[in-house]
Amino acid sequence: MDVEVDLALASGPLLAYRARVAAGDLAPDSAQALAAERLQALWTKLRGYDPHSRHPAHSFLARFLRPKPTEGAPEDHANGLYLVGEVGRGKSMLMDLFFAAADVPRRRRIHFHRFMQDVHARIHAWKRENPDGADPIPPLADAIAAEAALLCFDEFQVNDIADAMILGRLFQALFERAVVVVATSNTLPDNLFKGQPGRDAFLPFIALLKRNLDVLVLQGDRDWRRTRLRGKPTWHVPADRRAEAALDAAFSELTGGAAPHPERLTVTGRTLGVPLAAEGVARFDFETLCKAALGPGDYLAIATHFHALVLDDIPRLSPENYDAARRFITLIDALYEHRVKLVASAAAEPDQLYQRGEGAKAFERTASRLIEMQSEEYLAQPHLT
Repeated sequence: MDVEVDLALASGPLLAYRARVAAGDLAPDSAQALAAERLQALWTKLRGYDPHSRHPAHSFLARFLRPKPTEGAPEDHANGLYLVGEVGRGKSMLMDLFFAAADVPRRRRIHFHRFMQDVHARIHAWKRENPDGADPIPPLADAIAAEAALLCFDEFQVNDIADAMILGRLFQALFERAVVVVATSNTLPDNLFKGQPGRDAFLPFIALLKRNLDVLVLQGDRDWRRTRLRGKPTWHVPADRRAEAALDAAFSELTGGAAPHPERLTVTGRTLGVPLAAEGVARFDFETLCKAALGPGDYLAIATHFHALVLDDIPRLSPENYDAARRFITLIDALYEHRVKLVASAAAEPDQLYQRGEGAKAFERTASRLIEMQSEEYLAQPHLT
């Protein structure tokens, strides 16, 4: 990062954003500028914030930031900000500028899925050490609040019933301890956990979020991530080490270098594991995705949840591996219908993958789609959720 951006960070996320635009690293975007202004206001309010400090000024600031327990709480009492918008709008980039500049001694930025994994692990450990049935939520909230007065969550999403049942009480306890929350999400609070069993019990958590966080929708009409694949190959033959390195680079480019993590999707009451994911991009190998007993619902969940898929080691297809070929056809149909961007390594070009035997004729449409999915026109289209 250059000196100009370093100085801007010292003055808050808005100046850091403007410095990047001025340097040509970012193109001007009115929606991003508005979000940077809102983050700047929160940054100003949080300077030196430490609710656990005994300093009188810090104690006063903690009281000032803690929201009133009514629906009509004024904006000055908001605990933080919930940035929501479609993929590629720059939400994570803006939150990173805010986090880097935040003058908060104890702060933590974490992917929301990883945070919930940690929460479950801590609850499990607490129950093991306290078999008398004591409530783990208050001590857990105490521990989290002691570690961070500012929590920045990337990719806030709720797909797991176990997460949904914990969140309301945990976040109520965190807000009561004056923890400030900033989150990015592709989903409006009202649509979180939508259509899932047990959602009625989840609704109080949605109300809690809306009461404690300002919700800002990024309305930008440009998906900056879509430009990352333009002019670059997305189909790599053969599936060798060179191709693997190319897929590694594509995954890093699409995710902005974010650390990948395993993820779980809930499909009709069961869990679908995603080996690696970050910033709305999933990575699988062919064997995991097409040789396992997965069906259309699984591929639909992937296609709607992720805007891009990196897929390693697609083999030649034939009647000998027809079940895997059939699943691959179903997968590509789901990706194509939802305009998911595909980066893959394969044993052959799409029209040479399935050349002989029963099923070869049916594969022609899939090969045609795979070729189209490499085109500039396809890559420019927005993801359809």
